[in-house]
Amino acid sequence: MPTNRYIDTRGRNGEPIEFTEAIVKGLADGGGLFVPERLPHFELEEILAFAGMPYYARAAAVYSAFEPDMSASQVEELMRKTYGDRFDTPEIAPITSLSNDMHVLELWHGPTSAFKDMALQCLPNFFSASAKKLKEEGKIDTDFLILVATSGDTGKGALEGFRDAEGIKIAVLYPEGGVSDIQYKQMATQRGENVMVWAVRGNFDDCQTGVKTVFSDGEFAKKLAVSEKVALSSANSINWGRLLPQVVYYVSSYASMVAAGKVAAGDPIDVCVPTGNFGNILAAWYARQIGTPIERFVCASNDNHVLTDFINTGEYDIRGREFILTASPSMDILVSSNVERQVFELSGRNTELVDEWMRSLKQEGHFELDASTKEKLQRDYAAGYVGNAEALATIKEVFESEGYLIDPHTAVAMKVAQNHKGSNPMLVASTAHWAKFGVNVYRALHGIAASDDLPDEVAKLTDCQLNELIADETGVHNIPAGLAELDGLPIRFTKVIDGDVAAIEGAVEEFLS
Repeated sequence: MPTNRYIDTRGRNGEPIEFTEAIVKGLADGGGLFVPERLPHFELEEILAFAGMPYYARAAAVYSAFEPDMSASQVEELMRKTYGDRFDTPEIAPITSLSNDMHVLELWHGPTSAFKDMALQCLPNFFSASAKKLKEEGKIDTDFLILVATSGDTGKGALEGFRDAEGIKIAVLYPEGGVSDIQYKQMATQRGENVMVWAVRGNFDDCQTGVKTVFSDGEFAKKLAVSEKVALSSANSINWGRLLPQVVYYVSSYASMVAAGKVAAGDPIDVCVPTGNFGNILAAWYARQIGTPIERFVCASNDNHVLTDFINTGEYDIRGREFILTASPSMDILVSSNVERQVFELSGRNTELVDEWMRSLKQEGHFELDASTKEKLQRDYAAGYVGNAEALATIKEVFESEGYLIDPHTAVAMKVAQNHKGSNPMLVASTAHWAKFGVNVYRALHGIAASDDLPDEVAKLTDCQLNELIADETGVHNIPAGLAELDGLPIRFTKVIDGDVAAIEGAVEEFLS
């Protein structure tokens, strides 16, 4: 059976490698990202047939089409294990229709109540299987440390996914004060003997840059391999194993919409995604490349609207740009890693251009696309952003008109989707359960600005207690058990470190030893 191999966006990694190697390696040598040499293609009839399959079978069909160096039966077995009883609905990613032309893809039915579960329940299973295969083939002889930077949701998803995995440890870095109380407690109370969590003095970009710098430190990698018999890898969306499960739910969603009569077979839909690191919306773009009838990709940003500006101007520029803490913290990102994969594809897979653009972004804080790549970007994408006040107002507006409660990230996407609505049905990606961000949902419902204090009787409540209050006031009693239990769990991780490479590497060595 032929296998698809993986190449480096910057052209530095040498010969193409197999799927299992790309998953385990995570990041290419020289800092580039792995992408498949070739993309499969699904005929419309094949996509529509997904509607008659359970979700795990849909995921297995997409993975197998990418021709990994695994058998189809093993892929199906891993997908059965992934999309099982840890999700609270057999649909896994159900769609709620607010109107004939506005539909919400609910991606938060997994164990941590965020869209990251869709990939981070999947990646650990494929990572472990890949590592086992490579060990049996004599290609590797180390265990692994998964090193993760998070703006809030990836951390908990990765910790839960890799918890107590054999031969794997996982350490997560998050910006101190830059996540919600619920997100903090989800990470700080994480169960498992192989897990570690550090708060970092700085913002998410400091965490992400620090982690990527550690990955590119060849001497440190050699030191860990010799002293600890450990190799580093990533569960961030720089890992192709994070992106491919996201491609699945866009292909799957189209099949479900046609089956439900929400769109005629073959007619296109538009997709609007609240995005910080660009992976979720890029997955929708890849879904179209393999045959899904998606016409426009609407990129929704908050006050940190570097992606909106990039799409609208063709210039990625973070020079002098203020990093703003918002009501949608998982989108508080200025350096969006998966932009690299997108410009690689739109530039005709020009590794020299991509290498130059990424060098310029790292060293000078900006890069500008050539005319051809810019034209392709703007042909495929629309973009907009909304501030805190408008996002919170949207939560109230949607609840009052539809009786449907959404979180601030989904609210950003909902408002941008409304502003960019065309003639096609719009699918809005809902990336988190409202109870993950109860404080700002309460503000929204009561018209309290993000900058204003909560009433004293509310301010004294924990976030879990506040969620119960919101549920009582709205009648929306769907708080996931994993969130409701947080007040009763012990805090395990309290260490704060600097975000420079020396501090991170020191923390890693201390954890491993």
